[in-house]
Amino acid sequence: MELRQLRYFVTLAETGNFHRAAERLNISQPPLTVAIRKLEAELGATLFDRGSRGVTLTPAGRSSLEIARATLAQADRFREAVREGAVGERGRLRVGFVGSATFELLPRLITEYRRRYPAVELVLEEATSTEITRKLAATELDVGLVRLPLLHIAAVDTRVIDPDELHAAIPDGSPFASADSVELSALAQQPFILQSRISVLHSITLTACQKAGFMPIVAQEAAQLSAVLALVRSGLGVALVPSRAARSVPQGVRLVRLAQQVPVLTGVALPRERASPLARNFAAIASDSQ
Repeated sequence: MELRQLRYFVTLAETGNFHRAAERLNISQPPLTVAIRKLEAELGATLFDRGSRGVTLTPAGRSSLEIARATLAQADRFREAVREGAVGERGRLRVGFVGSATFELLPRLITEYRRRYPAVELVLEEATSTEITRKLAATELDVGLVRLPLLHIAAVDTRVIDPDELHAAIPDGSPFASADSVELSALAQQPFILQSRISVLHSITLTACQKAGFMPIVAQEAAQLSAVLALVRSGLGVALVPSRAARSVPQGVRLVRLAQQVPVLTGVALPRERASPLARNFAAIASDSQ
């Protein structure tokens, strides 16, 4: 049995006439007649009673008409799903993101992506840039929002989408908290809270301090930026964090601009090979959001 035969059956049932059915199907009448006879032979039942004025459905035909219509509708939905999947309009997209992307970038991208692609299921996973690139290479994620530059060579392509700069996160009780800006070298004797060593922010902070002429006194390390800010609030030390974190800084912490800008970049990462249409669409929206 073919979908073509079901379509012929439904059209003939709706028109009640071989000639009108053939016109609607844009075929000649003989192929339609042959197709219906073959369908009846295959099913072992007569679907139509033929008469001089047209055809009427037999009990077998009446009982199967709605199922035939539903089958054709389901086939049409299948075709549409295939088309949508091929162009990235339907499916399941796994997005990895660094914690700092939650301050502003990720909510903005998710809102726009859902508006454009409402049929796509989003699965979000917070991780470090290193973990995200590893999972992209292993096809465990489809696209990632990562901190650049990457610390390790990875089989991914990256593009800067959100340039930012580091500010000093300082507890309210510090004399530096009231300043409009601060020289990084002035913080040389302050204990520092760093993100863990697998974070790009860890290496960016160390490099910035070295350029300012000192090695930071590391009081504590934390895996997540939110934990870093919480430790600053507790008075354990200062930290360098992206300025985008300003909206999520807890009470008792102030972000102070550095006198000499220290750039920090967020990028979108795709697998170097076999990036899905879903992932490419997300990356395009991320690039357009700059």
